[in-house]
Amino acid sequence: MEQLQLLIGGLTAIVLFIFGLEHFSAEIERVTGDRFRRVLARATRVPVFGVLLGALVTAVIQSSSATSVIAISLVNAGVLSFKNSVGIVFGSNVGTTVTAQLVAFKLTEFAPLLIILGFFLSLMRSRWTLFGKPMFYIGFVFFSLNLIASSLSPLQESDLLVAYLVQPQNPLLAVLAGCLFTALLQSSSVTTGLAIIFVQQGLLSLENAVPLIMGANIGTTATALLAVFNMDLAAKKTALCHFLFNVGGVALFLPVFLVFGEHLNRLGSDPAIALANIHMIFNVVSCLVFLALIAPFTRLVESVMGEGKMDFERIDFPSYSPDVPFAERYRRLEANLLKLFAFLQENYNLVTLGIESNYRSVQEAAERRIEYIAYLERDVQATFSHFLVSTADEEESRQLMNLFTRYDYLFQIEDSIEDLFNTKVTMDKQFIELRSDVMLMVREISSRTLHLFDKTYRALSEGQRPDTHEASVELRSTIDGVSRDLLRLMRDPRRQDVGVLSHFVTYSRRVQDKLQRFGKIAGRSAVGAKSAGAGAGAEAGRPGSATDT
Repeated sequence: MEQLQLLIGGLTAIVLFIFGLEHFSAEIERVTGDRFRRVLARATRVPVFGVLLGALVTAVIQSSSATSVIAISLVNAGVLSFKNSVGIVFGSNVGTTVTAQLVAFKLTEFAPLLIILGFFLSLMRSRWTLFGKPMFYIGFVFFSLNLIASSLSPLQESDLLVAYLVQPQNPLLAVLAGCLFTALLQSSSVTTGLAIIFVQQGLLSLENAVPLIMGANIGTTATALLAVFNMDLAAKKTALCHFLFNVGGVALFLPVFLVFGEHLNRLGSDPAIALANIHMIFNVVSCLVFLALIAPFTRLVESVMGEGKMDFERIDFPSYSPDVPFAERYRRLEANLLKLFAFLQENYNLVTLGIESNYRSVQEAAERRIEYIAYLERDVQATFSHFLVSTADEEESRQLMNLFTRYDYLFQIEDSIEDLFNTKVTMDKQFIELRSDVMLMVREISSRTLHLFDKTYRALSEGQRPDTHEASVELRSTIDGVSRDLLRLMRDPRRQDVGVLSHFVTYSRRVQDKLQRFGKIAGRSAVGAKSAGAGAGAEAGRPGSATDT
């Protein structure tokens, strides 16, 4: 009976630890998730920066799995390239060493203070309230670790168990056990924390604990591998990179351990601190070795998975730099406007094709592009904000605001395209399929809308004002005709697809209105710029002329 109570108490403490860790990670992501993603997306062109950021993010959110999944999702969305994600993956393992150090140095004793302080902060109405729940949950994590230690302390009285755990065991089996336990609990921090507590209590020898934390590194890749089943090739490369890196680190250190493992107990008087330091050295050295070999390592991953290209080209949006002249900044921003317009046209095509055809691959491609635009919109807003703040000239500010308005119209078009995509999501959830008559109506509206997109793009790319009156009249006539048919179809209660058509008509009207507004304002700007250029050229050709008539 006593042993059963001990088992239940220990398992309860472990469950509380996992619960606290998950909620702490979720709270940190809620508070600063978008900021983390933007920082990761912008500052990873240099692998060393990627390593530092990966380590920092993991140290903050206390989960290398979460950091890896964030990196993979960014790659899948097209925000981050595979090569830029590799550094983050390497750094995520280094970040996990923070937990081990905190536990080893018994800083978990501050758990009650953190819980109380976090609780009262969450009740306050001030800017500090934001940090209340994260502080509460990190205190909860530490408190759970202390609870695990006290719950399992009676095991020290079992001479048979202590003798078994202290005696050297097969290191390969220990690596496998650490891997399976971590994969099951989805957290290497749990495995590492438990190993250090067991070592502190004398229940586990240092020689047996080291292979466990090595195996934990491999087990933590399970989350990332599970996350990529429906993602594109680049995201799968990042997940494979995460797996090979962790397996490679173990393969690198295991021979050293097999030779010198029996001498580990001589490293220091406190075996828990020694284990935490070994864990840190293991991860840092693995990171440095793979960072030095990053070029051949990424080539190996690409040779295994195939070169492959992303299913869409990302827009190279310029970041703010005070050294770049205004004219160059403006030119690059304006050039990207047409690229974004073409991108949205393809988005609309994929979304409507997904509604018509029900092809899963088409829907997934559309979803990735929509997610990418969400990231891009935040970057555009931040960039224009920096440009406007740094521009003192009134005319330059006016030009920037005019250009930002055109971008804003494009993002409004994207909002309506996303509404259409969500209509398809609702169809899938409710198992609604379009009948042939409704499918033809959807196809007719989408083809007319794509024609309007095409007419607008062609005119703007030639620097002309879009003449889309005829295309707009045809589209509006088609939408009006479908609306009349919709009233007839709604009389049949068995037609679930009619509701889908109703939403499609509403969002198609919005797309048309926003397209027309964008065409007008962009057309005026394009013609104005063309006239200004011609005027400047004529002025230059008239010697002595000072004004433009």
